[in-house]
Amino acid sequence: MSDPILKKIIARLDRLEAEVFGRKRGRAGRKAEEYKGAKGGILLLVSKNFLAKRRTAQEVKKEMEKDGYDYRIAVVQTALNRLSIKTGPLTVSSEGGKKAYVKRK
Repeated sequence: MSDPILKKIIARLDRLEAEVFGRKRGRAGRKAEEYKGAKGGILLLVSKNFLAKRRTAQEVKKEMEKDGYDYRIAVVQTALNRLSIKTGPLTVSSEGGKKAYVKRK
């Protein structure tokens, strides 16, 4: 086969695979507007390494507000709890009677 025909076939195959299997993107490649909801706001903070140190739910809420995420503390707390399960990106520890969240290593 000639070279232009192979290029067309490969381009078509790439388009078909992307449509069927979806485009593969790493988490680092996500844009800020792709993070939706309270969970998305927390994942945005994780990608910015804000949660590399222990943070309380109140600190997370204040930082989320800087990025335009305006949620009640109960909503932020629920999202943090759901992200801190065994397979989640966060882990939780008790610090002076308050829960503190940190990125899982």
